[in-house]
Amino acid sequence: MNLLMLSDVYFPRVNGVSTSIRTFARSLARMGHAVTIVAPDYGDGSGQDQHDGQGEFEVLRVPSRVIFFDPEDRLMRADAARAMRERLAAREWDVIHIHTPFRAHAMGVQLSRELGVPTVETYHTYFEEYVGHYLPWLPTPVGRFVARAASRKLCHGVDHLIVPSAQMVDVLQRYGITTPHTVLPTGIDMAEFTGGDGARFREKHGIAPDRQTLVTVSRLSLEKNIAFLLRVVKRLVDDFPELLFLIAGEGPDEARLRRLASELGIGANVRFFGNLDRRTTLLDAYKAGDAFVFASPTETQGLVLIEAMALGVPIVSTAVMGTATVLRDTHSAMIAPEDVAAFAARAAQVLRSPELRARLSAAGPDDARRWSSDTLMRRVESLYGALAQGRTDLAPT
Repeated sequence: MNLLMLSDVYFPRVNGVSTSIRTFARSLARMGHAVTIVAPDYGDGSGQDQHDGQGEFEVLRVPSRVIFFDPEDRLMRADAARAMRERLAAREWDVIHIHTPFRAHAMGVQLSRELGVPTVETYHTYFEEYVGHYLPWLPTPVGRFVARAASRKLCHGVDHLIVPSAQMVDVLQRYGITTPHTVLPTGIDMAEFTGGDGARFREKHGIAPDRQTLVTVSRLSLEKNIAFLLRVVKRLVDDFPELLFLIAGEGPDEARLRRLASELGIGANVRFFGNLDRRTTLLDAYKAGDAFVFASPTETQGLVLIEAMALGVPIVSTAVMGTATVLRDTHSAMIAPEDVAAFAARAAQVLRSPELRARLSAAGPDDARRWSSDTLMRRVESLYGALAQGRTDLAPT
């Protein structure tokens, strides 16, 4: 099949949506399909060239501008998006897969109408929970109303939805969305999450081999709840004074988080490492942790939890929305509520017990295999095939 994927975000912008799109593209290309991704152009010096498929699939970039309130992201220029749509309309497509709700969504819906090609859209982001962070001047009830109304309009404009978790389906149904859907997480390429050398990472960064460490991998933004994890670390240092919290990721909340660590008196217990190479140093960072900690309440998937499982890193996490789906029936994680004392108590159990860490670690790869992209992409392929054959009113699965 000829598959067109449209998105307002892609690498070099590091987040779960970019990772998901690349996993889709790589897996489907290996299955013999022709995949084209259309995404913003982040400009010279952004490093985007190294992410543009390496021949596995096609990436077309659309000239874009910086978004003033979110400078990591880009908005495709209207004239450039229009020109790209005209260019794409001259080609043949079997399915159009939309990944984001902005210019990419409009482009996909218009192409679908012009060409008669079915559309599927992945509902990647729990927008209702994001509005207050990115538009703080907007009253909360108004923001939620707008997010829900926009979601209804967008979802009713496509033929089918891919929703990463059953919890997110519940949310969309409460919104009154009736578009046929399939519950289908992206998963991970298990081959990419093997190895990793925690000892190498520790040596490179001057971290003693026996120093107790917690690690998280996340975009540094308000909705990821890393401030909560800093308060957990504050609680833990009374019993583990040499504890070190490793944070891998970048984002607009970094300056505030650095200030908070200092205000909490744990500046010496926290280190920020920025975005790391997903093929090398990121794997090492995961493995450098005695436990992986996570507390985001807005995840539709929680891919970093699956990555930690695959690498055999014990997990302490809340279980909300997509993370509840990932962590259900696992043997590699300690689940904690979003309460500083209770979460710290779970983390302390893991830090104190080599036997518990070993048991959680050993269970991780088996837990992760449930989310192998090889298995999940066969379901995507079947969905695409059904849509291409005109079966748009598929029963929810």
